Amino acid sequence: MLRSPDGCPWDREQTLESLRPFVLEEAYEVLDAIDASDPDLLRDEIGDFVLEAVFLTQLSAEQGRFTMADSLAAVSRKLVRRHPHVFDSGGHVDATRQPAGMTSADVKRRWEEIKAGEQAADGKEPSLLGGLPSALPSLLRAYRMGRRAATVGFDWTRQAEVLDKVEEELAELKAAVAEDDQNIIEEELGDLLFAVANLGRHVNVEPEGALRRANRKFANRFQELERRFDDRGLALREASLEQMEAEWQRIKADWAERH
Repeated sequence: MLRSPDGCPWDREQTLESLRPFVLEEAYEVLDAIDASDPDLLRDEIGDFVLEAVFLTQLSAEQGRFTMADSLAAVSRKLVRRHPHVFDSGGHVDATRQPAGMTSADVKRRWEEIKAGEQAADGKEPSLLGGLPSALPSLLRAYRMGRRAATVGFDWTRQAEVLDKVEEELAELKAAVAEDDQNIIEEELGDLLFAVANLGRHVNVEPEGALRRANRKFANRFQELERRFDDRGLALREASLEQMEAEWQRIKADWAERH
């Protein structure tokens, strides 16, 4: 209705390209609702997120490309195809298909093998990394690349080895900073972040989520810092670094007691 001649002028103007930022925005609002552990907010944000999918398929249907039913049918076929340990070729559940002792790692390995076969059948060069969207947040993409490479054994075997790699990259970054070469500094900082993302994988912490949590903690504490100085009639820009640091440590101590 919104896209019809009697509908909304703004909705009628939208294109696939113009909706791109809204898709990202709604996805991040879903993440915020999950992080807030707020089921009512999550319900609403999922609705907004699904609306973007409906909007995109409506535009595609108007262009004669595909419908929402086509999209859902495609993902249903994919799920059947990539879960041969659950479904038979007709999409029916078959409890006898799952090998005894099958683990989630086995499932992931098989998933990547099936996907590589699909890529080859479509005339694409099979690659474990080929399906990762370039638009993913870089920290998350680094984590996902490391996880996919690990499915073929290209990985560190122990957490200590990854920690050593992080320390190695940090030492290289320090050396680059000492040389004051901006290009090398950027490269070494990237290498350090990539190593940290893979450390997260080895300690079972998704780094993008961990960084969101750290950002949220910093924002909350910094706002508390602003409030405390405002209560004294003092703007932060008027406070010394020593005053701010002393208050910051008190805030950290107070938060530790409350949490």
